[in-house]
Amino acid sequence: MTLRLHDTATREPRDFEPLTPGHVGMYICGLTTQGAPHIGHLRFAVAFDVLRRWLVRGHGYDVTLVRNVTDIDDKILRRAADSDEQWWALSYRNERLTSEALDTLGVLPATYEPRATGHITEMVALVEMLVEAGHAYAAEDGSGDVYFDVRSWPTYGQLSNQSLDDMVAADDADPRGKRDPRDFALWKGAKSDEPATASWPTPFGAGRPGWHLECSAMARKYLGDAFDIHGGGIDLRFPHHENEQAQSHAAGLGFAQYWLHNGWVTVRGEKMGKSLGNALEVSALTRTYAPLTIRYFLTAAHYRSMIEYHEGSLEEAGAAVERIEGFLRRALPDETTLEADPTVAIPDDFAASMDDDLGVAGALAVVHEHVRRGNIALDDGDREEAAVIARTVVAMTDVLGLNPLSATWGRGAGSTDHELVDALDALVQLQVETREQARAARDFETADKIRDALTAAGITVEDTARGARWSLAKKES
Repeated sequence: MTLRLHDTATREPRDFEPLTPGHVGMYICGLTTQGAPHIGHLRFAVAFDVLRRWLVRGHGYDVTLVRNVTDIDDKILRRAADSDEQWWALSYRNERLTSEALDTLGVLPATYEPRATGHITEMVALVEMLVEAGHAYAAEDGSGDVYFDVRSWPTYGQLSNQSLDDMVAADDADPRGKRDPRDFALWKGAKSDEPATASWPTPFGAGRPGWHLECSAMARKYLGDAFDIHGGGIDLRFPHHENEQAQSHAAGLGFAQYWLHNGWVTVRGEKMGKSLGNALEVSALTRTYAPLTIRYFLTAAHYRSMIEYHEGSLEEAGAAVERIEGFLRRALPDETTLEADPTVAIPDDFAASMDDDLGVAGALAVVHEHVRRGNIALDDGDREEAAVIARTVVAMTDVLGLNPLSATWGRGAGSTDHELVDALDALVQLQVETREQARAARDFETADKIRDALTAAGITVEDTARGARWSLAKKES
């Protein structure tokens, strides 16, 4: 079968043919580490993890995946300036939280995960290539900024299908040093209100890289002048990916052969984000929901579509996971954990859906149909047939990163254990009610002892107008 992927650059599906037979080079834009990740942030990582798994399992490719870390930019510096934390410490702390969240959701480790600050030499070299080729210039105001000259590159706007004259001005640097307001910053000169540690000496003057420059330089470092797939969220198509492509092509690099973009996680039709007050951090969600449930929610929709989060979304995903795991536990009662057997054939209808631009919804329909057939076999007493079907289900769910029996999930789909949560709730509620009775009797010494004991156990009790409520205390990073 032929894998077809929707290429943003051509705006249509294309047969996938790697530059090097048997090998795929893929670069995906990682997170800017200014804060802890929520599920909207990680949708991209899950989507491209599924692609990577299918490239390997479905087509036998050797995949080199690069997922960068943007560990310095305007947002990080602003966030650090508003706190007592050094920018590099803030960035590293959030990088660790991101790595933990990716591991929690079963995202395979990248082949390489470079930080922007570790590749200044490569970035400066790329800027020098662009200046020498006449596609970049140093600001005339002496700021130390270096800009890409968008009018020097006739196909600028091609990726996002825009006319240059219709574009808004780039807001990534002081416009006074630009020849055209749409020119974007390759290098940002050092500023007096920014820490000296956020600056590196270069032939253009001390400063730091522009965001777009970082990815072009790191992709080239680890994947070469041309590579197969560049991925990221749809919000990065412009200006970030447009600018990456322009500066790389202008430097004479082949760069990405296919562009893939995933949709957002939305709440009430708006992109999930902290500014909307609707961010759902992975570390908070996993106190209530199994990581596999969250992974299923992020995987089940087509990668290019938006996923609308609403109350009940994770319960629906959890029910689907329980159906799959329940069958596997019945069919394979002796298997505590079970990884996919590479010799087990993937069903043709599953493969056809995945080859059609990663049609995960169709692939999951095949999974659930196998679960239905397997349960019928069990009800009919045909345990041998059920076991064969179960191992096929394991193979298919492994492609999607959703195998409930994988050791990735610890005790399986219930790795947050709703039974344990219910038991804990009953025990804590008993203590809370005893404390309330003590308060009502004005026995504040006993009430305080109960509260202190709960606090020591990592449980926070909050007194509200509707009575006391409890939650697990958030661990300090």
